[in-house]
Amino acid sequence: MISRRHFLTCAGAGAGAMLIAPQLVFASAETDKRFVFVIQRGAADGLNIVVPYGDPAYASLRGPLAIDASNAFKLDGTFALHPSLARTAQMYRDKQALFVQAVASPYRERSHFDGQNVLETGGTAPYQMKDGWLNRLLSMLPAPRTDAIAFAPTVPLALRGRAQVTSYAPSSLPQAPDDLITRVSQLYAGDAQLHPLWDAAMQARGLAADAGARQDPASLGKLAANFLSKPDGPRIAMIETGGWDTHSAQNPRLANTLKALDTMIGALADGMGAQWANTTVLVATEFGRTAAANGTGGTDHGTASAAMIFGGAVSGGRVIADWPGLSNGALYQSRDLKPTTGLDAVIASATGETFGIEPQRVASNLFPELGTQRFGQRILRA
Repeated sequence: MISRRHFLTCAGAGAGAMLIAPQLVFASAETDKRFVFVIQRGAADGLNIVVPYGDPAYASLRGPLAIDASNAFKLDGTFALHPSLARTAQMYRDKQALFVQAVASPYRERSHFDGQNVLETGGTAPYQMKDGWLNRLLSMLPAPRTDAIAFAPTVPLALRGRAQVTSYAPSSLPQAPDDLITRVSQLYAGDAQLHPLWDAAMQARGLAADAGARQDPASLGKLAANFLSKPDGPRIAMIETGGWDTHSAQNPRLANTLKALDTMIGALADGMGAQWANTTVLVATEFGRTAAANGTGGTDHGTASAAMIFGGAVSGGRVIADWPGLSNGALYQSRDLKPTTGLDAVIASATGETFGIEPQRVASNLFPELGTQRFGQRILRA
């Protein structure tokens, strides 16, 4: 028997084929608010994204990898933003972006697979929980209007669980002719099993409209906005990005990856139009990278990193940091930025404030093994 997910992926031959990376996941609920989770797979180097140029140990630890503050966007007297993040810097100046530094999930080892599992499931240890925190969030929202929809070949773990998730996979191939779509629709019209599945695929195709299905960052941001901005569109999205595992040649690689992220976020914001005021975007990674550079022009797997939050209602223009410092005695295990803020608490506050749910209640549902921890800072404007 053909599965719903497999069928919708295959049906994408006319509505769209496989999107390799990045990937998107969408869900829908009866609310005007939108929440987007962008995962940076590979352990993003938060120390060269939200740069602690004011810490006296930063330049010596980083050596040639250190970001020159004179070329960066200074956020305050301690932190600056990587020069590739030009649009992000403008959003910060417009009070639509804030950053949380020295943040981490409960995971304290250095395996990408295990770290991503903990981040996406909301557990305290790898494979402790089977479903994802985004899926559990769906159960807390007003009555869902449609199934969750994965704009990807597979649904990321953060959105897997009890709530049903189907998929829409865009294609860079030419759109199927309308005549072919009509003929296939007629073919399935009398099939009790395939007709509703084909109908769902056509609804997803309609949501995508003419936004384009290419994999470049600008097209991806525009496509996401085209789905999310529609009154009958999804309300929750997940975007996967890769290329953050910078063991070597970090400076040029990180610059290119950050520029792509910056372009995608900018296109998303532009495409949302008036709905940007109802949108919260959280960008986070499974863990950070070592405080010191390695011998191959990069950094190795670390612990704490930086999270970024965007949106029209974000109380931005701030860097939130209980900064532990980069002196040898302040480092975690004498090698990593020490985590001082729980990423789970940031997620609970961001989602709770977005959807008008008390953040501690969100935390107890999304991260049951951690209890009701508090972030202690408001993310959105009251």
